[in-house]
Amino acid sequence: MPKGKLIVIEGLDGSGKATQCELLFNRLRESGKRVLKVSFPRYDNDSSALVRMYLKGEFGDDPHDVNAYAASAFFAVDRYASYMTDWKEAYNEGAIILTDRYTTSNAVYQTSKMPKGEWKDFVEWLYDFEFSKLGIPAPDKVIMLDVSEKITQELMKKRYNGDMSKMDIDEKDPQYQQDSRRAALFCADLNDWIVIDCSADDGLRKIEDIHKEITEKLGELFE
Repeated sequence: MPKGKLIVIEGLDGSGKATQCELLFNRLRESGKRVLKVSFPRYDNDSSALVRMYLKGEFGDDPHDVNAYAASAFFAVDRYASYMTDWKEAYNEGAIILTDRYTTSNAVYQTSKMPKGEWKDFVEWLYDFEFSKLGIPAPDKVIMLDVSEKITQELMKKRYNGDMSKMDIDEKDPQYQQDSRRAALFCADLNDWIVIDCSADDGLRKIEDIHKEITEKLGELFE
């Protein structure tokens, strides 16, 4: 029996990943497709314990206090546990798996901690680690929702009503967000991700317009 499809919705904090993932999930389900939706990290699961400790700053208040390889392993364990317990069977039976974040988030956020000359080697190591060594599926398509750093920061402030103490160590560091966007665009070019420009003069583009562009880019899923 053919394996399913793995579609990733990627993007920096506040880019609308969860919203667009939900809209695409509903659209695929309405079209009669068998589709499952998952989101990472899975904060309510034991497998994300190290992720939660990292994001709360228990290993250091700066994202760079934990090197890219160690931090990647924290997130990878959570994905492995999710695959083995939640969606491996459905994927192997041909379902479409739709994810909000995936290995691609490690590629974005951890690559940005390193000198640019090491980015390509790190991404290759990461993909070999998760897809070959751990054995979780590689994505068939990655949709990256691109938003400017300025809009990202404004959206983060709105999300937490201006209370910076509620942000995790990644979210509260503007320079880290800027570096991560540059890394995201590098990874998108390196791995042929589909980049959707979500910025508008007054903030984000309309949700419906972004959703329409995503469904057009993924037209083959609806055939």
